[in-house]
Formats: sequence, structure tokens, C-alpha cells
Amino acid sequence: MNKKDTKLYEQRLLDERSRLMKELGLFEDEMMNSTQRDAAGDLSAYSLHMADLGTDAMQREKAFLLASRDGQLLQTVDEALRRIYDGGYGVCPRCKQEINPDRLDAVPYARLCSACQEKQEKGRA
Repeated sequence: MNKKDTKLYEQRLLDERSRLMKELGLFEDEMMNSTQRDAAGDLSAYSLHMADLGTDAMQREKAFLLASRDGQLLQTVDEALRRIYDGGYGVCPRCKQEINPDRLDAVPYARLCSACQEKQEKGRA
């Protein structure tokens, strides 16, 4: 992989990192700092209907799950950036072969080549 390609992937990863950081900030602002009273939009600490309580709880849980997923993706993006800076980007650590550029175009934070990823997903590696 040449320096020009590496720079392009680095920029894509930095853009993705920035997007994830913004999303995580929004989740923090919207869900982690809100109380049940804020979610209900009422002056009392309780919703007017029990179904509203369930909906509010489900929305908070959904936001936490999405934030968790984004946090894990952010960690994966950071690891890919480390590989760029260390010189190991684009090389599968298992088979030591170059990762197909089409795969990196689709998933710029891919750590494994397609064959090794498939083996891992099937539980053979």
C-alpha cells in the first residue's frame, strides 16, 4: 500500500472517528443527563400513564445500547489509526497477507482479510 492510499484511509478513519465522537456526545446530552421527569415532559416525577414509563425506559435503554455500539466502533477505528501510524495497516495479522483494497474501501477499519474474518466468524480461528 502506498503513502497516498494510506493517507486517504487515514482521513476516512479520522472522519469516522469525528462522527462517532459527535454521536456519543449527543447520546450523553440527550439520555445520560436527562431524568425521568425530563423524559416525561411533566412537572411530576412520574408519567401520566404506565405505558409512558415503559416507553421512556425502552428509549433510554436503546440509547445506551447504541452508545455502547458506537463506543466499540470508536475503539476499532482508533485501533486502525494506530495500525496506520505503526505501519501495520492493510496487512492481516493472522495470515500476513495484504487486505484487499476493496475490503478496506468498504470497511476501512478492517483488521483481518476476508478469508481470516470468515474463519473467525465461523469459529474456526
